[in-house]
Amino acid sequence: MLKHRGFPGRLSGTDFQFTIRRANPKGVTPLTRRERFRDRKPADKRADTAFMEALWAHFGDQPFERGNLDAGRLSWLFGREVVPAENPFDPSSYDALLVIDVDVARASFPEIIDGMG
Repeated sequence: MLKHRGFPGRLSGTDFQFTIRRANPKGVTPLTRRERFRDRKPADKRADTAFMEALWAHFGDQPFERGNLDAGRLSWLFGREVVPAENPFDPSSYDALLVIDVDVARASFPEIIDGMG
């Protein structure tokens, strides 16, 4: 499992995890698309924004390996802002390649994509 050096481990001052320390011995947690409803808590929305900002700052529009990125946090963006970069795609692999869909990310997080890009 690739460890993304320099990537924040969590949202500062919270328990919202962005990376994992080691591979899950019971098997890789698969990525799934989680629906983001409008009534989500502000803290959850801040975590999504901070995670997207870290992804954009670290990888930009280039493909990246899932590695030690937290499956739960990644699943909130998966299938929209973050999409598979390979076909076939294995959602249960630490080696799976992902990429940021810049157009969708710009629509969802314009302050990040336009502000940093």
